[in-house]
Amino acid sequence: MSSDRIVGKSVARKEGRDKVTGGSQYVDDMVLPNMLFGATVRSQIPRGRIRKITFVPGVVWDEFVIVSAKDIPGKNCISLIGDDQPCLADEFVNHPEEPILLLAHPDRHLLPKAVESVAIEYDPLPAIFTMEDSERRSEIIWGEDNVFKTYLIEKGDVESIWEKADYIVEGEYTTGAQEQLYIENNGMIAAFDAEHGITAWGSLQCPYYIHKALMALCDLPAEKVRVVQMETGGAFGGKEEYPSMIAAHAALLAMKSGKPVKIIYDRMEDMAATTKRHPSRTRQRTAVSKDGKILGGEIDFTIDGGAYLTLSPVVLSRGAIHAGGPYYWPSIRISAKAVATNAPPHGAFRGFGAPQSLFAMERHMDRIAREVGLTPVEIRRRNFLQPGQTTTTEQVVREPINLGKLLDRALEASDYYAKKDRFAKENRLGSTRKGMGIAAFLHGAGFTGSGERYLSSVVGVEGCADGDVRVLVSSTEFGQGTKTVLSQIAAEALGLPYENVSVAQPDTLQVPNSGPTVASRTAMVVGKLVQSAALGIKQTLVSAKLLGETYTPEEFRAACQRHVAAHGQLRSWSRYEAPSDIFWDDEKYRGEAYAAFAWAVYIAEVTVDLATYSVSVDDFVALQEVGKVLHPLLAKGQIIGGVAQGIGFSLYEKVVWQNGRMQNSQMTNYIMPTSSDLPPIRVFFEELGNVYGAYGAKGIGELPMDGPAPAILNAVEDALGVRFDSIPLLPEDIMDGLDIDRLDKDRLNKDRDKDGLAASSQYGNSGVGSRGGIR
Repeated sequence: MSSDRIVGKSVARKEGRDKVTGGSQYVDDMVLPNMLFGATVRSQIPRGRIRKITFVPGVVWDEFVIVSAKDIPGKNCISLIGDDQPCLADEFVNHPEEPILLLAHPDRHLLPKAVESVAIEYDPLPAIFTMEDSERRSEIIWGEDNVFKTYLIEKGDVESIWEKADYIVEGEYTTGAQEQLYIENNGMIAAFDAEHGITAWGSLQCPYYIHKALMALCDLPAEKVRVVQMETGGAFGGKEEYPSMIAAHAALLAMKSGKPVKIIYDRMEDMAATTKRHPSRTRQRTAVSKDGKILGGEIDFTIDGGAYLTLSPVVLSRGAIHAGGPYYWPSIRISAKAVATNAPPHGAFRGFGAPQSLFAMERHMDRIAREVGLTPVEIRRRNFLQPGQTTTTEQVVREPINLGKLLDRALEASDYYAKKDRFAKENRLGSTRKGMGIAAFLHGAGFTGSGERYLSSVVGVEGCADGDVRVLVSSTEFGQGTKTVLSQIAAEALGLPYENVSVAQPDTLQVPNSGPTVASRTAMVVGKLVQSAALGIKQTLVSAKLLGETYTPEEFRAACQRHVAAHGQLRSWSRYEAPSDIFWDDEKYRGEAYAAFAWAVYIAEVTVDLATYSVSVDDFVALQEVGKVLHPLLAKGQIIGGVAQGIGFSLYEKVVWQNGRMQNSQMTNYIMPTSSDLPPIRVFFEELGNVYGAYGAKGIGELPMDGPAPAILNAVEDALGVRFDSIPLLPEDIMDGLDIDRLDKDRLNKDRDKDGLAASSQYGNSGVGSRGGIR
């Protein structure tokens, strides 16, 4: 067996050579005989009844395949958590861009004119566009109360804390939608024949999500639905559930035409019609002692789900569980709800609710620090979770995490104190202001609560006829390193060279359901199963006396070849079983929410230009504890990429809505940071290990999305002395905030002169008060 460790090394990416040489096959590279091209006719209004559809003359309609809801052989829904979202609107539409009809033609260039030549008349209905309007229920647009889902997390005795508090600190924080902006647009191909059923190929994250959706839509048994992932050019959650919609549309056109159908979105359609990060609003009310200890509090967390349920319940769940941050709360009540609006449904995006609620928590910690008279560093240090304490869901922290030590290392790496002193002097002069901001946070790896138990994921490892090893999983590669890391894990378990292991193309006819490629679960949960299944291969060969306990790669290859020749297929399977000490109460929403958390402290350095009101991030320190780093280069890349997206979330990426429709659905007017907008992102790791993950790994993919926004806005406040509690923070917001701050100061000075008031607030109405004087 090889004595060289493979885990922990930056080996070459499995798909790297094909990508850089042009060998990778993306869905739009695929051409099938007699293939048609598909397009979607969409709603132009936010809500209403479809009264009439007219096919305008000037198009040779007989050449087109036309599909409506009446052509659906099964259930008209995209089956996911709930079945409320139709594949094609039939009588009513509930958001702009909702699919109504499908068209297909051999010449893709004729489709745009054909789509424009379908005239749809509506009876408009009143629509809802904000969370606040949805809560007021001026119109009921979903269910009985416009509420998709609620959660309640309770710990301790919240009612008793307010009288004990020396300070009661309140704040409201909001985050906007964010587009995933993967490099490759969404696309699917579907083919149908009566004998084999439907096959769908595409750019996707979750093959078995699509498999489930097509079974319900096409009324086909599992064995007559096949889903194959092609090379996928980025996803970030945006290809978790929406590819089911596109696959469904391609499948319906293929079934009606009898020919393969390809649907590829252009950038404008992709941005306007598909899911985005959920907008959010968080209200915090916190009881604090005079020495800065959190006594308890209430958190109200609300997200905008758009027109249909989709993944809002699980996004809401993760956001609610993370809302208390990495702090000890003796008592807390977290109320969470997802509400309906007449916008396209919001869905998965890296972080999955946690970036929204953690933004609020970390901004609120700075507010508490200011009110109590402590520094942002000290308020965090006094409230960090310690081993043996419990989280907001009463999960005992069993890991030997030392968040104070993590904070100290980040402060040292960023040169925090020296820069703070220097900026305090420099900020008195010139037209720029500089500041430093901190964010501390945690992120749970894997599905929340009983989710992994419910998924019951299965993976396989195969000893092939040529003696090589193949990993069989539905976990997908979309740039984050799935193929590489799972190959490392299998190679390490078997003591084989990395080059001797490959990962099968995700194909529901060939690989088991190892669960969706989401929730920072691949390396930790799926990787652990791969490790187990690989050891099963070894045990089979040892038990058959084809292999000794120690062996060379050549001896392993020969043993595999002999076993396959004598017995046929050599495969080992491993199914997820929840650890005995991991229990979650779904009814009370209490217990071990995650088998493991990753922990982090991020520090941002910013400059605010008082002439242009723009913010530049000058330096960024990202320090995280992530168990075992399996591939240092990929891990660093994940952190840098997540921080870059977090900077966009904070300062650039504003979705402009008008009547439920995205108005800036092009990359010319939806602004994301370029490489020239990014600072040096300095990445540091702590490695404590994790008994539940492969070779000690935890999840890493979503973690870096959580910290940049609060760290950056905390730094902006440090630079300007003015609070901003909504993102994205654009130059016009800073200009308005500074103008309002000046007006507040002028008004306060006039009141002081008039009434002789001694007390003043630099920040105007800060929403903070001491006991007995709560605002």
